[in-house]
Order: sequence, then C-alpha cells, then structure tokens
Amino acid sequence: MSPRQENGIVSCSLHENGTSDPLPLAYSEKAVQEMLQLPLEGIDNNLVEFSEAMRTVAKALRRAAEGKTSAQAEAAEWKRKFELEKSRNLQLERKAISSVNSCCDLPNKRTSDLADQPEVCLPANGKNGHCCGANGICNHEVLRDGEVRSDSEPVNKKVVKKASFKLSWNSEGSKGNQYKHDVVSFDRGNISTTERSSKQIFLKWDSNPQTVLVLTKPNSDSVKLLCSELVRWLKDQKKLNIYVEPRVRSELLDESSSFNFVQTWKEDEEVLLLHTKVDLVVTLGGDGTVLWAASLFKGPVPPVVPLSMGSLGFMTAFHSEQYKESLDSVLQGPVSITLRHRLQCYVIRETAKHEFDTEEPILVLNEVTIDRGISSYLTNLECYCDNTFVTCVQGDGLILSTTSGSTAYSLAAGGSMVHPQVPGILFTPICPHSLSFRPLILPEHVTVRVQVPFNSRSSAWASFDGKDRKQLNPGDALICSMAPWPVPTACQVDSTSDFLRSIHEGLHWNLRKIQNSDGPSSST
Repeated sequence: MSPRQENGIVSCSLHENGTSDPLPLAYSEKAVQEMLQLPLEGIDNNLVEFSEAMRTVAKALRRAAEGKTSAQAEAAEWKRKFELEKSRNLQLERKAISSVNSCCDLPNKRTSDLADQPEVCLPANGKNGHCCGANGICNHEVLRDGEVRSDSEPVNKKVVKKASFKLSWNSEGSKGNQYKHDVVSFDRGNISTTERSSKQIFLKWDSNPQTVLVLTKPNSDSVKLLCSELVRWLKDQKKLNIYVEPRVRSELLDESSSFNFVQTWKEDEEVLLLHTKVDLVVTLGGDGTVLWAASLFKGPVPPVVPLSMGSLGFMTAFHSEQYKESLDSVLQGPVSITLRHRLQCYVIRETAKHEFDTEEPILVLNEVTIDRGISSYLTNLECYCDNTFVTCVQGDGLILSTTSGSTAYSLAAGGSMVHPQVPGILFTPICPHSLSFRPLILPEHVTVRVQVPFNSRSSAWASFDGKDRKQLNPGDALICSMAPWPVPTACQVDSTSDFLRSIHEGLHWNLRKIQNSDGPSSST
C-alpha cells in the first residue's frame, strides 16, 4: 500500500492485521522535512542574489569615482593644450598681420583687438604647444564644472569632452602640400578659417624690375603704333630692358633702325627660360593675347599687365590710352593682383604601357574641350574624379574649365560665372542628350580623367584654349588637374571690382529697365 496525502496530512495504509508498513512512514517524514526546508532555501537564494547585486553596484560606483578622477585630470591636460594651441594661433596671426603691414604699408586694424589676448605659454618640456605634425591641427575642447556655453545655457555638473579629431591638407602623401592654403583655428572646439587662398593679394617689388616682355596682338595697325610708342617710353623713361617676339622685333626694325636695342629669342628652347629673365609681362590686345602670353610659360609666370585693345576684356583691366599711369603704378607698387589658376592636361594613349607613359603636358588658362569634331555621332565619354566614376557624357562634348574661363565657352554652354580667385574646376557638358545633366564645380585638388570607351562609335577631339587639337581614339584618356603655376594678372582696382566690372560692361549682366514708381502700390 502507498501513502496518501489528504488536506496536507500524510497517512499510510494499514494491513489487514492492523500493523503499519515502516517504509512508507520513513518516506512520509522525509517528504515533510523537504517541504519545511523549501521556503528557507528560497530566502537564501534571494539573499545571495541581493548581495551579488550590491557588490556589482559597489564596483560600478568605485569605477565611476576612478573614472571621474581620471577624467578631471585628462580634462585639465586637454584644457592646457587647448590654451597653448589658441595662444600659438594668436601669435601666428600677429606675425601674419605684421608681415602684411611691413610689406604693403597697410594700416594695422587688428592690433588693438589682439592686445588683450593672452601670450603664448610653454609646457614643462620647453617646447611649444603644437601637438600634431606639420600636416594637420588637432582640436582639444573640454567644458568643466561651472562653465557656460556661448548661448548662455548652463552645463551639467560633469566633465563634457568633445571628440578629438585632426585636419590634414595632404591628399596624396607629401604631394598634397601644394594645396595647403587655409589656416584652420579652433575656438571652443569649433572649426573656423582665418586665412584663405582667395584672399586679396598684393604685389610689392623687393627690387626694381629690370626686364619687360611686350606681347602684342598680330595684324592690327593700332597695336603696332602703340607698341612702338610703349617700347620707346619703357626704354627712355624707365631704363628697362625690352624683350619682344621675333615677329614684333622685325616690325619695329622695319619702322626704324633705332629699335635695335630690343631683344628677342631665336630658338624654342630659349622660350622655356623666359621666366628666368623677364620680370614683367605687358600685353597689348584682348583676352586672347593674355592666353598667348600664358602659353609661352610652361612653368612659373611673371606678373602680367594686360592693356585692353580687344573686344570684351574679361582679363584686360587697364585702358591702353592710360598705359603710362598704369605702368607707373605697377612698377612702383604695391599693386593688387589676381592669381588665375591653370589646368595641366596630358593624354594617355591606349597603347601606353603604364599611367606615366604620357604625352607632353599642356597648360590651359581658360578650358580644355572634348567634342565630337566632324562626326555625326554623339560623344561617349566616361568621366572619373580621383578614380571615382562620375558620369558618362552623351552629347556634343564636355568642357573642363578654370574659374577664369567660366565667362568663356563654359558660360555659352550653360555653366556658371565664377570669381577667378575661387580655386576649382568647372565640369560643363556641351548639349547633353539628357534633361538632368547639370554643370558641376569640382574642388581644385581633384584629378579628372575623361576616357573614350572601347565601345564608342567614333573618336573624340580635345582642344586646349581653342588650339592644339588632339584626336582621342577609343581607349585613350585625358587627365586634367590644377597646375601649380598660376598666372598673376595686375588689377586696376582689386580682383572683385575688376571681375564685376567686366561682367557688367562686357556681358551687360542683369541689365533691364527700372520699374516705374508711379504705378499701383501695396498700400492701395
């Protein structure tokens, strides 16, 4: 017989003789003991779990206290480095302002603003607080207890650390140093630029110019007359050495043998050394004469004084009738100049063994154009920017323009007019067979590759500033990037004033009649 449990009481069955079975009784006692022990074991488990949780909380509080102490120490160190970096930037700004004042004799407008700034302090090791390499600047910003943000909102009672980061100007190793234009500063962890590459630039001669190169527009009687007068004045009044083209020297000698003092070159190799002999370039003509002057210099270009004797004159700011006053001001200095960026282009043929197997590079001041030539088929051009695919041009062609060339062919193709001091590459399609293909403006540091695909129906043609046309067969590519040698052109007033004057006078930009004032008004 097995034991039974009724209403919580364990009983055992009896034999017919009235005696009970001892094994079931022992089993019942064990069961009762287990039932009595169950609540106690549950309480012990809860106590163990609670103690473990308390130990975890204690560890977390201890780590929080240690982290707070470490964070406060780190915050103090970062704050000290930030103050050193800020003081160093202020000192560099003072030096830049003082150098500009000494070179250009400009009034020091910011001396009073910088007088109350803290001096540069040095850390314990005696070195300055520049914590990064020569190719970048790190920011360090910490808000401590009790500090208030610039918007007057109180900061929580804890240390708030901004993420540390570094700005680097190098795009491809050390080669990117030529693009280091901006000086970046950090004010309370926020990025700001204090100096820019597009800032107005002044030229002041350290020594008097000795040699002038005079370039003229051909086949113009008025230019010939002014050229002979200008050359005589530069020699007699300014005591300068004169260089001209071989064609111009022959014309001057045909006019009078007294122009035998004028120098020229005989071999093409001598043209490559002109920048080592010439201090100043004077052009007589229009924008095309300025383009021709720029094409003579495959490297550095001397300052150019363009005298206007052409049609539109986006680059020729000086009037030819006032050449004496204009050249006097330029030779005396300081004079405002515009750095007109150029593009460096070269062709890689499909048969080239490697990417460095290229043709001779060509420098352009306005634009390089890739078009379909005499073919009746659409051009098919694959375009890449720093090896990243941009788009496939299907239309009449593509224009890669400088900002100086933004008022030339690119403007006629629907591109935007851009200030010449803005560094960049204009990416303008010519009559694209697409409703959504809009022009782009790419940054100056990129390299653009335009390739004719193998499945193209016809070849393409590339022209550089309207000349030197080259055929691009399927598989050929054109590489275009910003050249390191800009063309410095003298300004009549300054870069912005001359640019706005040129688009107003040359293109009659936004010219319309003024609305009459005697019509209905909003008050009626």
